[in-house]
Amino acid sequence: EEVESLFKVIEGNPFTVGRDRALLETLYGGGLRVSEAMALDMEDLHFDSAYLRIRGKGNRERISPVGNAAIQAIEAYAPLRLDCLTRLGKESESLFLNKNGTRLDVRSVRRILIKLAGKAGMSKRVTPHMLRHSFATHLLDRGADLRSVQELLGHANLTTTQIYTHVTTHRLKDVY
Repeated sequence: EEVESLFKVIEGNPFTVGRDRALLETLYGGGLRVSEAMALDMEDLHFDSAYLRIRGKGNRERISPVGNAAIQAIEAYAPLRLDCLTRLGKESESLFLNKNGTRLDVRSVRRILIKLAGKAGMSKRVTPHMLRHSFATHLLDRGADLRSVQELLGHANLTTTQIYTHVTTHRLKDVY
């Protein structure tokens, strides 16, 4: 519900709306670290097979599927991105751009989320990592196995992924 509330309050000019929607869908729908999303270039997108090539921690590369909502949001944002670059007379391979046509940075993403959380009436501080955490928790809540979630998150060790099982076990107790 909280993730959905963030999407509902995205507003602004068409470029900003398109970018922010694509950004949130990619962070949440792919379980990406914010640094991984900011490093995405256009060549890393594979729409036909719905996956992204991601450069993660330690410069390790992985191929990760993303949901249809993320693919659709990126496809809707792509022409807006191109219009921005054309208008500014710039070229960039970066997927996520700021209004100046340069790569969006991690700090800017944090500011975007804080602004959206405020508009959504959320009292807690929202971070990009919370979207990644929600991605993993929602997968486990819906029956995904821990090893698959480990691969999707790009964790080198299964123990890193196991932190999410505590949340799921707690949820299981609540449901029971």
